[in-house]
Amino acid sequence: MNLQFWQVLIVYFCAFAVTMLLVPVSIKIAEKTGGMDVPTDNRRVHTHPIPRLGGMAIFLGTMAAILFALAFHWLAGGKAPISPMKMVGVMIGGCLIWLEGTIDDYKNLKPAVKLIAQVGCASVVAAFGDSIQVLHNYFGTGAFDLANATSFILTVIWIVAITNTINLVDGVDGLAAGLVAIGSLCIAYVAYIFGYYPGCLCLMAVAGGALGFLPYNFYPAKTFMGDGGSQFLGFMVAALSILQPVKSTTIVALLIPALVLALPIFDTLFAIIRRKINGQPIMKADKGHIHHRLMRAGFGQRRTVLILYGMAGVMGVAAVLFSRGLYVECCGLGAVAFLFLIIVLTDRNKIRPELKDPTIVIHKEDENK
Repeated sequence: MNLQFWQVLIVYFCAFAVTMLLVPVSIKIAEKTGGMDVPTDNRRVHTHPIPRLGGMAIFLGTMAAILFALAFHWLAGGKAPISPMKMVGVMIGGCLIWLEGTIDDYKNLKPAVKLIAQVGCASVVAAFGDSIQVLHNYFGTGAFDLANATSFILTVIWIVAITNTINLVDGVDGLAAGLVAIGSLCIAYVAYIFGYYPGCLCLMAVAGGALGFLPYNFYPAKTFMGDGGSQFLGFMVAALSILQPVKSTTIVALLIPALVLALPIFDTLFAIIRRKINGQPIMKADKGHIHHRLMRAGFGQRRTVLILYGMAGVMGVAAVLFSRGLYVECCGLGAVAFLFLIIVLTDRNKIRPELKDPTIVIHKEDENK
């Protein structure tokens, strides 16, 4: 069965409408249960307590639309090119990661605890069969299947990495929701091109959930999605992007979501390098992200977010071109995005990005540790 455009729109608006209707409910629940983000340090850009349970609305809206999309597709006679068990794994993993993130919004879990929980959720997805198939088993079958073990590990790493990537960029009003929406729409379009209709519909549900939340989250934000929302969105994009490769060579297929999410991925890697150079824990938050640099340059929250939307959109189009085999055009757009990054990360007096934070004083006794 060929997927019609109106069917895609129905799924999208289902997620959009449910999420948008539930956001006010999540705000009231947050106010009554203490789920508020209180600015207690100079890293935060808001100055008064704001509800941070918007992830509940995103979770319910996205899941409802995904269930509707799959039921609609299969009941209409569409043959699913994926195993239903894979979708079950994604749904279970999505529920668990949202629950872990919501608990973190209330209890401020330790980074190690969060990481263990994320690995567990990602392992559920891989255990149900949704995995990155990179290697063929040239060594034959046996008690220990090297190919399957490698795929399992790579899948867990991929999902955990993207989950934390989206979580880390959620530092300015509307940024994470917008980047996830752009990424989901681009990957959904690629999935549609290659006839992967269930995946296309599920990713449209993710985009609908993110955009349904955005009117309440764009500057000035009335509510935040919290870790429950950011981790859920990152988890779902990561899991759905590998549900069925859009090309026969999986490593090439994996480059497509990587290109779409290049901006948050780069920002995360840059943050890790920066914190190591400054002698800080990798998981310790700071104000050195790309969006912080733009704001310090005087662009303000709205213009900063719009600039980053544009950069993410460029990389999204590059990913679509890559999927069509238009590698020269893809490289051209990638070069444009890279130029923008260089402009953001440097100033007129330096040709290299500022990595060392002069405000951090490292004592001599600390240098020997």
